[in-house]
Amino acid sequence: MPEILDQARTQVLENGVGLDEAGVLAVLNLPDEDVPAALQLAHEVRMRWCGPEVEVEGIVSLKTGGCPEDCHFCSQSGLFTSPVRSVWLDIPSLVEAAKQTAATGATEFCIVAAVRGPDARLMKQMREGVAAIKAEVDIQVAASLGMLSQEQVDELVEMGVHRYNHNLETCRSYFPNVVTTHSWEERWETLTMVRESGMEVCCGGILGLGETVEQRAEFAAQLAALDPHEVPLNFLNPRPGTPLGDRPVVEGKDALRAIAAFRLAMPRTILRYAGGREITLGDLGTRDGLLGGINAVIVGNYLTTLGRPATADLELLDDLKMPVKALSATL
Repeated sequence: MPEILDQARTQVLENGVGLDEAGVLAVLNLPDEDVPAALQLAHEVRMRWCGPEVEVEGIVSLKTGGCPEDCHFCSQSGLFTSPVRSVWLDIPSLVEAAKQTAATGATEFCIVAAVRGPDARLMKQMREGVAAIKAEVDIQVAASLGMLSQEQVDELVEMGVHRYNHNLETCRSYFPNVVTTHSWEERWETLTMVRESGMEVCCGGILGLGETVEQRAEFAAQLAALDPHEVPLNFLNPRPGTPLGDRPVVEGKDALRAIAAFRLAMPRTILRYAGGREITLGDLGTRDGLLGGINAVIVGNYLTTLGRPATADLELLDDLKMPVKALSATL
């Protein structure tokens, strides 16, 4: 057993204290033959500090495309030649999407908009949309609308949005290589306001943007310092027409190392499978991750890429004897 896993067994599994940046890096550098042991330990940590339940969430885009920012991985930027064009979703469609999400057994429905931050029109749409969903669907509403002002944070709380997603995307040192139209610090500022408002913080990022293994460890440590309620873990699915459109896909073994390492850095956090797992891990790797620290999934499609059918994930959870988190327990 590698020394870092012995250390993690005591520090993380027994005492609930996450690994620091150096410890995460040691896990990320484990040889292939030690990855199963790291995943097994991460699974034990997840079971001990989070329990067996898996939180299921669906997402929908309220405003797709036409974003003024230049996030190099994103086909929704209006600055690139990717084939995604600006579209708004009407309120009945939003409610219907929430109903379909609830029908899968999901407890979370996240409304996403491709913007730098919400303007008055978007906030009005959110107010109407959240009210309409709450009137007809028994599901928690989360939001992801970019960078916020304090006034907007307060407004979302008033609407009843219980969780806010704003990803840091990558570590602080690598961020300027991925986004130039705003800073990592601006994102951190929004997250701080969200945390202080009482909304749950959902913050993760994308692996495979060109960052080094050291920067991956830096990212895990920075997320642990933020201590979000939930961390969505994406793996780059290169999009045609974006600056990162020709990046190679993350190797499956590297993705599994990262899942184990992030779980050992954040023993109590909801660690959610998000975009890119289908092409990076496939069916077998998806199972390995669920047995290696993951305890939440996004079901169905993502914002601009196709996911696995919800039924496939729900059948897998049933097969693994992992109960889907009940809505009543989260309200």
